[in-house]
Amino acid sequence: MRRFSLLLLALMFWPTLAGAREVLQIGVENQYYLPAYAFENGSYKGFARDLLDAWARDRSLQVNYRALPVPRLYASFFGSQVDFKFPDNPDWKKSERVGKAIAYSEPVMAYIDGCSVLPKRRGLGVNAVKVLGTMGGFTPWAWLDRIKAGKTALSENFDLGALVRQTLTGRVDGVYASVAVIHYELDHVLKQPGALTFDPSLPYSRDAYYLSSIKHPELVRDFNAWMRTNRNLVDTLKQRYGVEKGVTGN
Repeated sequence: MRRFSLLLLALMFWPTLAGAREVLQIGVENQYYLPAYAFENGSYKGFARDLLDAWARDRSLQVNYRALPVPRLYASFFGSQVDFKFPDNPDWKKSERVGKAIAYSEPVMAYIDGCSVLPKRRGLGVNAVKVLGTMGGFTPWAWLDRIKAGKTALSENFDLGALVRQTLTGRVDGVYASVAVIHYELDHVLKQPGALTFDPSLPYSRDAYYLSSIKHPELVRDFNAWMRTNRNLVDTLKQRYGVEKGVTGN
């Protein structure tokens, strides 16, 4: 009888308990970086939003996207003030990860961070890149040695469109950013497809974006399982947004 009473109480209060379920905070970058992601007018959007929303919806999870400037996002993540970070990568800010138990998902999307230049400048070599443009808050890891040695100056801009236009007009010698992001900006925003081209002879990084968590490793494992089960959906979203254009041949 006691077991029946406890079960009845649980059933009676289940809607209340479910309604009080924790809202998971996904820390994201307060940046415009389409097609991968963007935070505009108080809303997070792009490939990452659609992918994470689909997972949360299938798992009946309540999520909130907390958009922060890149330095604050790192501080909030390492301080466990958010439940997840996207995008993330084990090689970013490695010294600050020491001693922290961080769970990483399987690769979510591949990327190439490289230097896009005017077609006439392609193949001129690293010495021709006197000024390298990049997004504010981003670190051009592949160029750090040259920057520290004073061989290449770094010009930061928080406006991706402005950064691309600076490259088009020659104010900077190349823009270091995601190849897919540059394709998107040229194709869909500036309507100048092919106006810049990725130069693989210059230093670049090829890697992947991951979902990470310190607080919920079990949900990261679940996200992995969900991606494997829903591979067709994941691939469809990648194709729709063009997040791997120029990276995987898509």
